[in-house]
Amino acid sequence: MRSRKKWLSGLMLLALSTVVVLSGCTGGESGQNKPAPAEGSDPPTETAAQDTLIMGRGGDSVSLDPSIVTDGESLKIGHQVFDSLLDYTEGGTEVVPGLAESWEISEDGLTYTFKLKSGVKFHDGTDFNAEAVVFNFNRWGDPNSEFKFEGDSFDYYDSMFGPPEGRVIKEVKAIDETTVEFTLNQPQAPFLQNIAMTPFGIASPTAVQEKKENFKNEPVGTGPFVFVEWKRNDSITLDKNPNYWKEGLPKLNKVIVRSIPDNTARFNALQNGEIDVMEDLNPDDLSILESNAELQKIERPPFNVAYLGFNFKKKPFDNVLVRQALNHAVNKQALIDAFFAGQAQPAVNPMPPTLWGYNDAIEDYPYDLEKAKALLAEAGYPDGLPDPITFYAMPVSRPYMPDGRKVAEAIQADFEKIGVTANIESPEWATYLDDAKAGEKDDIYMLGWTGDNGDPDNFLYTLLDKDAIPGNNRSFYVNEDLHKLLTDAQKETDQEKRAELYKQAQVVIKEDAPWIPLVHTTPILAGKANLKGFTPSPLGSESYANAYFE
Repeated sequence: MRSRKKWLSGLMLLALSTVVVLSGCTGGESGQNKPAPAEGSDPPTETAAQDTLIMGRGGDSVSLDPSIVTDGESLKIGHQVFDSLLDYTEGGTEVVPGLAESWEISEDGLTYTFKLKSGVKFHDGTDFNAEAVVFNFNRWGDPNSEFKFEGDSFDYYDSMFGPPEGRVIKEVKAIDETTVEFTLNQPQAPFLQNIAMTPFGIASPTAVQEKKENFKNEPVGTGPFVFVEWKRNDSITLDKNPNYWKEGLPKLNKVIVRSIPDNTARFNALQNGEIDVMEDLNPDDLSILESNAELQKIERPPFNVAYLGFNFKKKPFDNVLVRQALNHAVNKQALIDAFFAGQAQPAVNPMPPTLWGYNDAIEDYPYDLEKAKALLAEAGYPDGLPDPITFYAMPVSRPYMPDGRKVAEAIQADFEKIGVTANIESPEWATYLDDAKAGEKDDIYMLGWTGDNGDPDNFLYTLLDKDAIPGNNRSFYVNEDLHKLLTDAQKETDQEKRAELYKQAQVVIKEDAPWIPLVHTTPILAGKANLKGFTPSPLGSESYANAYFE
């Protein structure tokens, strides 16, 4: 492997030889044979390749510490600043080495031993080592950690590794500088898939200890880009990590991530050259994009679900008949035709059909307003619900929901036909997420999920198990039969048996109707035609380390 020093030396020699050759072409010191520039014109210059990427997205990050968030906009930045022990294949979900270059698993599935890369530095110059791994996992797993600051909660850790009273991870121990050992209380089939996730990116212990609460605003990891500046609701600036452990990366010198909430304004900014790539293209703008030779369409592999969730803390949504009635009152195909321009399919289950373990034998609740009325009457509401309900609709575009407000208004109109009046509210994004998590203000809420790790557990257990309260289970839905199926599936190592357990779990969820699954989408991004090396991940966030401009 070439050292950076040798590479720079070679580049300097090449540059020097180029200067000598060019000098020899001038016809001598006087330069008499050199053509003179036209009057009033600038001397000719060599065009340099663009080295800054400006990304346009719909919403700002909630926090820059990926361990304390669940929103995709925060994790997109975390993916650039932090590395996890393991990673996923570019554009896929297969686990590959990250900060850990190899691992061994005991026969009983309870001990994982990771060999770490040596010589890796955090952005603050401190060493990445086994003790740094121990520090991070202890911080996330210990409810009484002194580095769990006011207002923080490690929801992802609780969702993926169980609540404090039932942790999957028993102990994390440094064997030596480059060896770390995880001991589990019980086998967990998706364990490797889980620890590769961005929320478990390894932070600098020194930075966490020194910055304390401010670490969420000034993150320090080992990733390809170094945090520079955060202008709230405007932009986040990242610089190239000159000491990145992956040789030759990143290819860009700077990344600026801009928040432009309106999809049309974001697309206009791309067409005007103000940004280089954008997420969440309006489906209506697809034909304009495809007719512009200076731009390219980029498809993110479909791996998501958008849904309406019922708040079980609020009556009458603790009544399954009411939940089933409202499922019958949503015309999913009409929503797709009106707002998704063919870039979506109706959702039946809480996980996408592209994921193994999907139960394609389950039939959806058909759009049937008369059936909806009959179920409401059976629930004791023959004239519809007596009081208006509060309907939280997303204020920002998401890969699975280009315009939450418009979709909510269409659903609102159908609800009105069965005697259900819904008042739509769309507070600012961070407030929206906080309110949905608390469950005190909303009766029903609109959210979605892009899979994090390629395992069904990441949809079903993470979003709908009782252990995910108050994290990602915003419905406060509890079903003990479901809990047993999902925890049994975590312990089972045979994938066919796991798939069968997940299919049974989807049957339980269909009957209980804690959600109205809406759509699975193929998210469309758009970028300059000369942008290369940008490979969107089905998991919703990808590294920009390989991106460059021709």
